Amino acid sequence: MRTLLVTGPGGSGRTTIAAATALEAARDGRRVLLLTTDPAPGLPAGPDPGPGPGPLPAPAAGARPGPAPGPGPGPAHGSPAATDAPPAPAGLTVRRLDPAAHFRRELLALQVHAGPVLDLLGAAPLDDDELTPLPGGAPFTYLAALRDAARQEWDLVVADLPALPDAVALLALPEQLRRYLRRLLPPERRAARALRPMLAQLAGVPMPPDGLYEAAARKDADLAAVTDLLAAPTTRVRLVVEPGPAAAGALRTARAGLALHRLPLDAVVANRLLPTASPDPWLADLADRQRAHLKELYEDGAPVREVPHLGRDPRTPADLALLGPLAPDPADAAAPAPPWPVEDLRATEGALVWRVPLPGAVKSDLGLVRRGDELALTVGPFRRLVPLPSALRRCTVTGAALRDGELRVRFAPDPGLWPRTP
Repeated sequence: MRTLLVTGPGGSGRTTIAAATALEAARDGRRVLLLTTDPAPGLPAGPDPGPGPGPLPAPAAGARPGPAPGPGPGPAHGSPAATDAPPAPAGLTVRRLDPAAHFRRELLALQVHAGPVLDLLGAAPLDDDELTPLPGGAPFTYLAALRDAARQEWDLVVADLPALPDAVALLALPEQLRRYLRRLLPPERRAARALRPMLAQLAGVPMPPDGLYEAAARKDADLAAVTDLLAAPTTRVRLVVEPGPAAAGALRTARAGLALHRLPLDAVVANRLLPTASPDPWLADLADRQRAHLKELYEDGAPVREVPHLGRDPRTPADLALLGPLAPDPADAAAPAPPWPVEDLRATEGALVWRVPLPGAVKSDLGLVRRGDELALTVGPFRRLVPLPSALRRCTVTGAALRDGELRVRFAPDPGLWPRTP
């Protein structure tokens, strides 16, 4: 299964590009799932199935996902209603995600698992009809949808993600949440089940119930499925930008954030390109300026795909077909992201150098803090706690430098921890 994660600055047309990519791949005979929170132009969407907090059962051998179970809300931009739109290819499923419904399901499930604690505090549980969504719920809806997609059979999953930098923060969320779960509810504590009555008497308060640990274990398994999906060599991120004054800066920021989380960039889609040969002087000047910004995207080094401006908002599958080719080639071999190498310079400089590729990073936006056996790396608006390789855990940080898009962190062996040569 290939996964294509589509994002870009707000208003760049990422939903349209995601829909055009999914439609093209489905017409090529592939089984395609499109995940989006917005209406996909010209494509009827099925409702968010809402499987609940537990893991989905694995599909039966030979099972194939079918088309969406019915039209959802109509497309945007004044397009015809979904019932009037031509049917999508049989291999395409469009799933319209509902963050509000997902929030209600998750909160009600949490109340069930935390029931004993809530009873102890005398709290009154919330009812479904009084729950309203809170800001920040969309990322968790995406994680649940990606988890479900990883457990089913698709040739291609296209996820229309939020705008930058929220999309990068979303992709970093599974790793962060697993860290929080392990710290707050360590799995090894479940082994002390027989001691809990005695511990409860000594502490004078009830111990966390088994159901809470079981729920944490299920959540950890769900997050692990998403983490594996994002780390797979067949997962790529596609950035959609409209060439303009802010496009090059958005690309640099995105590349730095993706590199920090080791997420490979598939391509940059230069969207809504104006025709270069126009008799209108105003339009010709505007196209020339757009081409100048397009040149900056090419100079950044990332693969660029050009998409023309149709002179109107795409509203039908026929309009989407005019934007291609966009679908990834299924024959392209994908290699896993290489590990960050450690260069041994002890013989010449008495140091080990950890080389961290960060294309697009700016020195003034970098932060570096050693925290035990981890390194807290900050790149602009993005931050990640990275476990140190075993050799570097016995060293101290002596310096760091950013050169040619690569962060080089120097470590000196700690004599008290480094193994001595006889």
